[in-house]
Amino acid sequence: MKKTILILMTLFAVATQAQEIKQIPQINVAGEGKIKVTPDYAIISIGVENTGADAAEVKKKNDATVDAVIKYLKSFKLAPADYQTKQVFLQKNYDYNKKKNTFVASQQISVTLRDLSKYDTLMMGLVDTGINNIQGVEFKSTKLAQYESEARKAAVVDAKAKALDYASALSQKVGKAILVSDNSQTNYPMPRMYAMEMKTSADAGMPKETLAIGEIEITANVTISFVLE
Repeated sequence: MKKTILILMTLFAVATQAQEIKQIPQINVAGEGKIKVTPDYAIISIGVENTGADAAEVKKKNDATVDAVIKYLKSFKLAPADYQTKQVFLQKNYDYNKKKNTFVASQQISVTLRDLSKYDTLMMGLVDTGINNIQGVEFKSTKLAQYESEARKAAVVDAKAKALDYASALSQKVGKAILVSDNSQTNYPMPRMYAMEMKTSADAGMPKETLAIGEIEITANVTISFVLE
């Protein structure tokens, strides 16, 4: 008798649990929001590199150019926080064909330019100081947080529109959202790479427009589960 009661209680518990985990009719959709904006500042990566047979001489030559670069940036009225050394490099290389050592000294500097109209003037001045390496230009926006918020909202609107399309085809209605997953990844625009082809102001006149600013794209992705009614 006790065994029968125990079995009945177990069956009742299983039935109750099955009712509790009964799935709610729902639809899962992904949404994407894209905002294209004109950047308002740029990060320019520049470098100085020298090669020679004597390590101390190569380092001194490199340091002299870097000193001129930093003095020029100060005279350009850039804030101290807007330029920073990113890498200092000194390496010995052995040439097996010539049976001798050579030394390479380099330094990489990141420069933040907040007035893009001054790009040409800045770059020609830097070339005159002796830089011989331009790694790239990365465009950014000071209103990135605002644009990211707009992109997220646009992604939700896109997801809701898709859900309405599917529900309409099923002759059903879209209810409240029961799960929201942010699938966005932080993607920074790739720097634009430039070869060292600029001429100094002594060789030619100041170039007019050598920077294509274009637009940067801020993207947000979201997955939302809506109740189907």
